[in-house]
Amino acid sequence: MMEEQNTEAKLKNQLKQEKIQLWNPPYTDDDNQPGQQHMQELAERYAPLLCLPSEEVGAALESIRVQAVKRGKGNKTFRETNVASLELLLPRDSKKDPKTKNHLETRLDVLVQEVVDRIAEDYGLKHIKLILNGKTLCVDRRLDEQGVKNHSKMMVLKVSDAELKQQLSEEEEKKKNQNESVQRTQKGFQILSERDGSEDPDTTPFLEIADQRGNPLTIPHKEKKALILAMGFHEKGRSLMKKKQFDNALCHLLQADQQFNKCGSALLGSVDNYAVLQLDIVWCYRALEALSCLDDGKNRLQRAEDCFLKCYGEQQERLRMIKGNTGREEVLFLRLYLLQSLLSYLEGNDAQARHQLSKVESLYSRLSPDSEKMTQLMSLGFTEREARLGLRACQGDVQEAAIHISNQRQEREELKQRERRKRSRRMEVISTLTELGYSRRDAARALHLADGDVDRACAILLDSSQAALLTNNNTEGVGPEKVEQLLYLGFEREVSEAALRLTGGDVQSATQLLLDNQGVLSPELLSVSPPSTSSSTTPSPSSEEPSTSSNSTEDNELVNEVLEDISRHEEDYLDLTLEEESQLITAMKTYLNRGPTHTV
Repeated sequence: MMEEQNTEAKLKNQLKQEKIQLWNPPYTDDDNQPGQQHMQELAERYAPLLCLPSEEVGAALESIRVQAVKRGKGNKTFRETNVASLELLLPRDSKKDPKTKNHLETRLDVLVQEVVDRIAEDYGLKHIKLILNGKTLCVDRRLDEQGVKNHSKMMVLKVSDAELKQQLSEEEEKKKNQNESVQRTQKGFQILSERDGSEDPDTTPFLEIADQRGNPLTIPHKEKKALILAMGFHEKGRSLMKKKQFDNALCHLLQADQQFNKCGSALLGSVDNYAVLQLDIVWCYRALEALSCLDDGKNRLQRAEDCFLKCYGEQQERLRMIKGNTGREEVLFLRLYLLQSLLSYLEGNDAQARHQLSKVESLYSRLSPDSEKMTQLMSLGFTEREARLGLRACQGDVQEAAIHISNQRQEREELKQRERRKRSRRMEVISTLTELGYSRRDAARALHLADGDVDRACAILLDSSQAALLTNNNTEGVGPEKVEQLLYLGFEREVSEAALRLTGGDVQSATQLLLDNQGVLSPELLSVSPPSTSSSTTPSPSSEEPSTSSNSTEDNELVNEVLEDISRHEEDYLDLTLEEESQLITAMKTYLNRGPTHTV
């Protein structure tokens, strides 16, 4: 398939240069049949240029001619009837003939669900979703509203694993399908994104976004939530990629992409996660043999390269400054150049494909793990991952790698202890606030709102309790006229109502609370009830403690489930064994060795 795509791409470039239109005479007659003599002459003329037999070139030219005639017919049909022709990129095991393209005729003003149902029926598929340019189409919206045009290419992805489907009962299958997996992943990471690190570290999982040295980053709440969701979906996708479940992985990776796009460009430029995600998405395209999504793949690789340059520096100087070396990150460039080489080949640009592949081979010779050195390090008690990353960081020097790994272990332990001390201090402050008579829940929320500042937390709690006493705990204090006053000041309705509830309906306190927090309140505050009148004198009953509520137990179960997909090692994404890359390098060399040393 890849050789045919490469040959056709070269021929299309040549035909374009010579302004030859195969769909017109003398190459196509009035009955849309090939003009044999002229097609034969063209094949014989182009064969030496491509260093291929004229029969093979002739077959490729005929394939291009048939596609062009079909496209012309499709354009005429679309103009006359508004019925579009869409190309479907089906899952591999659903294709009857890998070389035949599958098309679907449909109007574009219909709901996606209608098209999904037709495809499911025509190809015997259940639980599918449609992907256009890397974005999942919403089933309850029309095709044309989501950018689908005549001749668009759409990927068809299965929503649950084919092998599991045969073995599982209908009920179990529902639990296992991708939709539920995506929903559970989203819910689990939403819970984590709303925790503030004030709970017991031994019993309550908590996520913190850190820089490349592991130090926590201060990020606006809205962006932090989106970033945690993005990273969560990405980790789940990577976990599925390791299991070779590329359909399912791609669904999660595209969800991660949507969440990353909610983050500010400044944030995306400071972390390499976004670039790695783009690589992973194109790697899935490759594994699913969906590289006819050329434009989307090219755009994603370009975004990845731009992001690496911003994040690491033009000559990786920023990376060297932060981490002391660049060896471990070079595997990402190896994969980037390899995918760029593959896409160049599929576009018929063999010279560019060779250029990129030479960079890949140079990196591969440096980064491929030496089994003897690996054994030496592992005999010292280091893990396989530590040995591999250590050797890459130290250009293969075993002694330096051993020192490097030991230093990293010590740094990680110190960071862990520092974080534990920080969370313990927060718990002590919360305990102090509860001794003053506030509920533990309110104390934790106030401290979260005050960014850890005890005095500000006290002020928030005092304002809340005083307002509650003044209004005699009257929930009707959150009246529409008070909300309107806050809306007039420019705050959003949802946070205005939450601030009024939290402050017992006192407009002045609610305004101050919103100003202190730049108009953004923690999601858990958006549903908070008014403070109790007794909160200033007696601690809340134990039933209000989050750790004892049934919801908290369910939440923690869900959180623990999604955390299973997060690697315990922060550099897991750099720990590529290069086995898959090695296979693709070999395949690329085979493809390129069959063609000429120049492009058409």
